[in-house]
Amino acid sequence: MSPTLFATLIAGAIVVVVAAIAVVTLLVLRTRSEALLSQRLYADDGRGNAEFENMPRGPLLQKMARGGRKIEGWVDAEGESGRLLVQAGWRSAEARLLWYVFQAALPAVMLVAVAAFWVWGESPNKGALMLLAVFAAAALSFLMPRWVLRSVAAKRCRRIQGEVPLFIHLLVLLFEAGLSTRQALASLVREGQGVLPELGREFDLLIRQVEAGADTGETLKSMGDALQVDDLGAVLSVLRQVDRYGGEIREPLLEALGVIEERRSLDLREKVNLLSGRMTVVMVGFFFPALLIFVAGPAFLSIIRALGEVNR
Repeated sequence: MSPTLFATLIAGAIVVVVAAIAVVTLLVLRTRSEALLSQRLYADDGRGNAEFENMPRGPLLQKMARGGRKIEGWVDAEGESGRLLVQAGWRSAEARLLWYVFQAALPAVMLVAVAAFWVWGESPNKGALMLLAVFAAAALSFLMPRWVLRSVAAKRCRRIQGEVPLFIHLLVLLFEAGLSTRQALASLVREGQGVLPELGREFDLLIRQVEAGADTGETLKSMGDALQVDDLGAVLSVLRQVDRYGGEIREPLLEALGVIEERRSLDLREKVNLLSGRMTVVMVGFFFPALLIFVAGPAFLSIIRALGEVNR
């Protein structure tokens, strides 16, 4: 490596680290001011921190959870993590505690890894690599938890979307048996845990809220807004309309099922078209040259031999 390139890399790494430190400092100052304001407005040490006080966990985990919540406040000013936690199914206080502990522990693990690299790492450009390692560790400490949470939430939403057609069929059967909306959902919660594991958990919480006195329509709307699964949202809107205005429910549910199946058919066709295009590229790149050699190879060799004999 030339001295000029090495000096450029060091200067770039220094600029990046200084910019990262400045951004983190601004975020810390903003979060600290918000925390002071929250202490003045609320009795505890910040909104939402009291939920960890009553849990049978040690004070260390509670402090780490508060630290993880502060880190989340730095990177999530719009409150996306709360929606993602609901979509991932991590609604309980214990699950949230473990999530915030993970957010607080990850920077410490990254710091230990960077320190181990500084102590035991051997490289001629150790200084520049150390600066880059510090920047990468800081970036991963803030971004990796969001990536993990988004991945878990997206996978669970796909599982919920896959359960919607069977959910509609079971609802139609239960309504034809004479059950009301609340009774049908309660029956699905009691007897449908094996076939509808994810939706069963969601509707179990919904039934508890309704039994506690919540309005069924508002609870269904809140559930659809939280999960943000298009197919499920269409079914929940039908249930809300029937619960509020009454009327026939079999036909609207079957119409919603037809729309869902048509949409899935279009998605499947799109995937098949994309797959056929990719297979065409693979065939042209691998199969066609082999076929050309197999078909035209003997004729080409014969021409070469004939030309060789003519030249002789």
